[in-house]
Amino acid sequence: MKKSLFLSLLLPMAFHAQDVATTQNPGGYPNTFSSGAAEVAPFDNAARKYNDWAISVGGGGAFMLRSDLTSFYGNKFNWGWNAYVSLDKQISHTFGLSLQFQTGETNQKGRLPEPYGTAAGVAEAYTKYQQLSLLADVNFSNLLRRSDTRSPYRWALHGYAGLGVQGFETLLLDNDLSVIAPNRLPIAVDQKFGISSLFFQGGAGIKYNASKLIDVELRGMYIHSGDDEFDGGGETYDIGVPRINYNLINKSRSDDMVTINLGLSFKLGKHDTHLAWHDPMQNITSRILVLDEASKELVVCVKGDSDNDGVCDDWDRELNTPAGARVDGAGIALDMDMDGVIDLYDRCVTVPGLSTNEGCPADVATP
Repeated sequence: MKKSLFLSLLLPMAFHAQDVATTQNPGGYPNTFSSGAAEVAPFDNAARKYNDWAISVGGGGAFMLRSDLTSFYGNKFNWGWNAYVSLDKQISHTFGLSLQFQTGETNQKGRLPEPYGTAAGVAEAYTKYQQLSLLADVNFSNLLRRSDTRSPYRWALHGYAGLGVQGFETLLLDNDLSVIAPNRLPIAVDQKFGISSLFFQGGAGIKYNASKLIDVELRGMYIHSGDDEFDGGGETYDIGVPRINYNLINKSRSDDMVTINLGLSFKLGKHDTHLAWHDPMQNITSRILVLDEASKELVVCVKGDSDNDGVCDDWDRELNTPAGARVDGAGIALDMDMDGVIDLYDRCVTVPGLSTNEGCPADVATP
């Protein structure tokens, strides 16, 4: 008896599940396994809702700052220039990576300690450089943005840090040694790309979301070269010849540079929004606001319940259930023993029988 009851409960569920699966397309959406959600889609590259690639270009001033020969000498600026192009990939709404190429030239001056400074005068140096670097980009505005902020998101503060390799050529001219041996070592340096020219950089930028295609950015970067000859002071540090010891003017063994740039980012992709400008917290807040302002009236059974079985017609698979019949969640009248006679009319609910004998076996008499 217990076995028959167990089978009578298990088999209808199994057959019903198979029946539902065959009524849907398992390879499409919605299906049985997506709970019928109309907006469910495969999570693949085509399902992205935001652009995440961009190409950036820009340029501006370049200044030798913490070095032996500097771009700020005698209360005057010795202007240099730089230009860059980068391929940018946004990993998340707060973090991205950029592969950047930068080139430029700096102008700097310096003077040896006396009495050698009198003979050499104020030396002028030039540095032409090319840099290839990988930059990490942290969007602080998205990282720190308040969830209740509802103002238009048009400005963003970005922080940058990275490393790379560089090649450079330098030339130093003064009134002493360079007059005797112009354009020769240690006055000139030709540094090729390589691991020995590894440099580090960091900085910050303010971006403005001008349109769905273009961002405008003002960016400042500090570049730690790690090379004492980057400012044009020559390859030697101290060989006992004071008249060429330009690298002893500053005790630092690294000549560092600052760049101030104005740039444009061209956002690539078919979507209206770039991931860098997506604020998930603001998106959630806006959705909550829509729900808060929505009508509070709860509408149940939009299409009604035509057979009054307690299952709305929206998902009722049997719209003509007899009055008084017990139904399952799909609105189908229960038939525990699966003999084709619903429980409402079945005199032998747990034992399969004949429809002509009110659901009971042939050897069972019914009133």
